[in-house]
Amino acid sequence: MRLTAELIARVGRAVEDPGPLPDRVYTVDADYAAAARDLLAGRPANGEVWVFAYGSLIWKPAFAVAEQQLAVARGWHRAFCLGWDRRYRGSNDRPGLMLALDRGGMCKGVAQRLPADSVEASLDQLLRREMVTRPSPFPPRWMNLETEAGPLRAITFAMDRRSQFYITGLSVEEIADVLSRAVGYFGSMAEYLHNTVLHLEELGIDDRLLWRLQELVAERIEARSTRTLSPAAQPGRAYVG
Repeated sequence: MRLTAELIARVGRAVEDPGPLPDRVYTVDADYAAAARDLLAGRPANGEVWVFAYGSLIWKPAFAVAEQQLAVARGWHRAFCLGWDRRYRGSNDRPGLMLALDRGGMCKGVAQRLPADSVEASLDQLLRREMVTRPSPFPPRWMNLETEAGPLRAITFAMDRRSQFYITGLSVEEIADVLSRAVGYFGSMAEYLHNTVLHLEELGIDDRLLWRLQELVAERIEARSTRTLSPAAQPGRAYVG
């Protein structure tokens, strides 16, 4: 992989948490309880609750995973379409762009089973991690998955295209520009991309878009590290949402 830890270190810097953003409405306890109640009402007859992980949940689960297996979601694909992040892996001047499931295509990921003795508590942990604002730009929903063991129903977080935070129409080059620069108090978008690609590769999942993106992001970081700008040089395009 061309995007190495050494290149990621060139981007990284300490960023203080700016705190809740004034233009967002944040989720409260009653919202989490209602979401959990609605989801659990739709769980399969066997009582098992699975989650489909396609991004950071693969390498940083929200709960103690009891069991996991490779899974395929048809009719959805992994995309950098959730923006703009000005807190966690981005800032006001360099906002970040996060992964979500968008309509169309196919997505290979990981199904994770919540522990049977702590389904409610584990689901609460998951929702509190993923549902930060309301209405959620990628609300939780039940989804049909395919696995080697057979069909599976699982909860996942899929993009609501009606949300103001749905970002579309960017070229792969423009996405790479964003990912190569954005840093928030959780870390850089380059680190987020690297961890996701690395763990997908370890699982034998080939995501051509993310593989191409890590190459482009590495190229941009390398170029900025070696380029010497003349006094007359003009700054590059900055992305602000």
